[in-house]
Amino acid sequence: MTPYPSLSDIHATAERLSGKVLHTPVWRWQTGIIEEQFPTTEVWLKLELFQKTGTFKLRGALNNIAAMDAAARECGVVAVSAGNHAIAVAYTARLAGCSAKVVMPQHANPARVAACREHGAEVVLMADMHTAFARGDQLVREEGRTMLHPYDGPLTAQGTGTVGLELMQQVPGLDAVVVPVGGGGLLAGISAAVRQINPRCEVYGVEPFGADALYRSMQAGAPAKLERIDTVADSLGAPYAMDYSFNVCRRFVSEVVRVTDDEICLAMLHLFRDAKLVAEPAAAVATAGLMGPLRERLEGKRVALLVCGSNIDPVRFAELLARGARVRDGALHEMGQGSVQ
Repeated sequence: MTPYPSLSDIHATAERLSGKVLHTPVWRWQTGIIEEQFPTTEVWLKLELFQKTGTFKLRGALNNIAAMDAAARECGVVAVSAGNHAIAVAYTARLAGCSAKVVMPQHANPARVAACREHGAEVVLMADMHTAFARGDQLVREEGRTMLHPYDGPLTAQGTGTVGLELMQQVPGLDAVVVPVGGGGLLAGISAAVRQINPRCEVYGVEPFGADALYRSMQAGAPAKLERIDTVADSLGAPYAMDYSFNVCRRFVSEVVRVTDDEICLAMLHLFRDAKLVAEPAAAVATAGLMGPLRERLEGKRVALLVCGSNIDPVRFAELLARGARVRDGALHEMGQGSVQ
């Protein structure tokens, strides 16, 4: 197994996925918060939330299932996910004509559970992500299904690498790319593509404080496991990092930083107000990184932010936007008080 996806691997994958995935657009953000607070920073959004199934996950799922032989397809596939990967696997399995079981935590967004069932998958609900992964492994052993892992392995990274390949073709001369992190599969693929095309372009990963397995792994120098996951960005709730993705990230990623749930909700609000995007919490994490821990580092640079998914129901979306508005109003109030003193 090669230690990381080569450019030739990623180009071959792009050819393989041609016509099956959408070539998602980019949009230069020049309004609202960017115009007001980032006047010297050129900010581009890679709009992967417009992808079929609503997220980038389809790229890895399709690439994995394409590598399965007829006997494996006959046995079917299994996926473990808080929702986005599960939806992609359900869609992909239906296209491939094989059965799918998707194991999800009980707290999974109802809209994502419904989408999996609409695509014909059998949904198995477990108490949390730790027990969901254990149940997924059990289904592999007992039923002979193939596990389509949500964020680890070369086929997954080759798939997500096609996002980076597209981005570098769409926005030449980038100084930095900022990517949301769950288990690290998206970051691994994108960083491998970006840094092999332009070694001078920095790649940053952004994680929620409540689901920071890759951050802890990078600090420790080895894959880390979380005892508890607690974040509004439920689709980034990977319980542990894994060897392949971790090692690719360690090779190509400049740094992994963390953001709070309040920062994520505020970023969702800005994406909605300025770009009219219905971004789920995970999709706003890169924006939160730009506006928080990466603000000074990226000032005056040409930056791309990954907006990775939009699988969220209207009620939950409205709740999180309201939280973002409270965060914004609280910050404005503090600024007002400061100006009086």
